[in-house]
Amino acid sequence: MIESANEGEAVVLPANYSPSCYACLRSLASREVYTVVVSPYRNVPAFASQYCDEAVVVPSPQKNVLAYKEALLSLAERPDIRTILPVWEEDTYLLSKYRSEFESHVSVVVPPFEALRTIHDQMRLVETAMEAGVSTPKTWLLDGTAELDRELIVKSRYNLLVEEYVGPSVSAETELDTWRVSAADSGPDVEAIRTAMGHTPIAQEVIPGDIYCFRALYEEGEPVAVCLNREWRQNSYTGGVSVYRESISMPKLEKTGCALLNYLDWEGLVDVEFLQDPATDEFKLMDVNPRAWGSISCDIGAGADFPYYYWLVAGGIIPTDPGYETGFAVHSLFGEVQYLLSVLRGEDPTVERPRFRTALWEVLSSVYRQPQFDYLFVDDPGPFIRRALDVLPGVS
Repeated sequence: MIESANEGEAVVLPANYSPSCYACLRSLASREVYTVVVSPYRNVPAFASQYCDEAVVVPSPQKNVLAYKEALLSLAERPDIRTILPVWEEDTYLLSKYRSEFESHVSVVVPPFEALRTIHDQMRLVETAMEAGVSTPKTWLLDGTAELDRELIVKSRYNLLVEEYVGPSVSAETELDTWRVSAADSGPDVEAIRTAMGHTPIAQEVIPGDIYCFRALYEEGEPVAVCLNREWRQNSYTGGVSVYRESISMPKLEKTGCALLNYLDWEGLVDVEFLQDPATDEFKLMDVNPRAWGSISCDIGAGADFPYYYWLVAGGIIPTDPGYETGFAVHSLFGEVQYLLSVLRGEDPTVERPRFRTALWEVLSSVYRQPQFDYLFVDDPGPFIRRALDVLPGVS
């Protein structure tokens, strides 16, 4: 029988296949916080970690978000649980929407629901950013009014497909696909895309800039900790999920991120993604993630230990002047393999493909300079092995 922690000394960590949960797990376990990892999947890497004190299988938030909510509430009722750290998009949604129910049992550090709803809706987010003085790409609803005579990115209007946003007819398991439409094309099949996504998505102009991230923890509208990152590489040469990122210092980026979050009167964890427009040097808002982000291990390694700061704030303690180290970088080894395979096999006519020899050298040399990884740790090999068994057959 698993022994639980003392009253208020445990944390609930939802787990998916993103490395974010494992990074949070390592951070909090190193502070001797009792960890309760929950997931609908029995083979998630975090379950294989020696730092997972307790593993609990719960309903899938995508298949039944209310059943998942009840499972979290049941855990929150335990006297040893201090807080739930949001890892899934649904975690923040449920903790915010049902704040009063959760706050009866645990400390909740998430944004007000109106602010959350704003950042989940890309059209509302663009309007809010403009009000806050933050630049965005040109954005349209894909309803016939979009300017289709240019290269566009077509993606979901909402970061989360729940009934409150899109109505009861759309499944939460609908893939949030992204299409890149060339100006040379006759234009996207608007009706086919709308049918596939179950709602009217958005179209945005393509900006060929570098990706930067503003990461922070806010408490009652004030930043507790901030860390800035640059994404050097994604899991495809055409874009995608970050696989190589580095902590940086850039006052203009920090000012831009704070302007948006202060305007929203934010609370909780947040990852704000920007593209730097090479034509103007402006940082243009791309997305806001109100949870523990996939590359949070980079911030933790640089000294901005967001999971621990979240734990402290949930306990009524505000960290003082945490700071962080610049120049610290982390790789996703599996993501690097996916990147190289995309270069080797890719045939996207809208993006110039790098030479494979150049791409391979860049990956190997950066790994040599910065040998830090999302899952690969000598003291805890289980999560790396579990993830390798899951990922490598799919990239072969």
